[in-house]
Amino acid sequence: MAQKSPDLSEELKEFIEKQKIFFVATAAIDGRVNISPKGMDSLKVLDRNRVVWLNMTGSGNETAAHIQESTRMTIMFCAFEGAPLIVRLYGSARVLHHKDPDWNEMVAQFDELPGARQIFELTIDLVQSSCGAGVPLFDFIDERDELSNWLIEKGDDGVKTYWRDRNQLSIDGKPTLILEKNGL
Repeated sequence: MAQKSPDLSEELKEFIEKQKIFFVATAAIDGRVNISPKGMDSLKVLDRNRVVWLNMTGSGNETAAHIQESTRMTIMFCAFEGAPLIVRLYGSARVLHHKDPDWNEMVAQFDELPGARQIFELTIDLVQSSCGAGVPLFDFIDERDELSNWLIEKGDDGVKTYWRDRNQLSIDGKPTLILEKNGL
């Protein structure tokens, strides 16, 4: 039976901090719904009603485009080991770019990762937990290093060129504002 709460309990906070993967869902007013898997220890719980996650440069930039139109975001965690559990965080998100006044304060929450593109802050208005008994068990082996290696090889200038060439529009043609918000 699903449980609902307006904020994170200490128990759910600890569960979230142990997870190696989470999923982010967003949608603009129209167009496609986007669901992205995230990892690399890129999410931090700030308090009972706020989480932040560091978005790395990648092939798409759907979340940034969607947040321009609709701040709705859902983040989902699943227990792939131990007792079954699914936790969903629902709320309103904002996107932070390198030139934003609170970027340095927020990015300090994370270990330095190459190619950091944006930070998303989710203000939680609903936490839902459910059993997750249908989620299979998986063993965590290790983090992948392909993305970090690719970003290190590209360097800062190469990453900015990639943003210019590949990260300005969503798959539905919606602007991400990555260049404008980063002074590029």
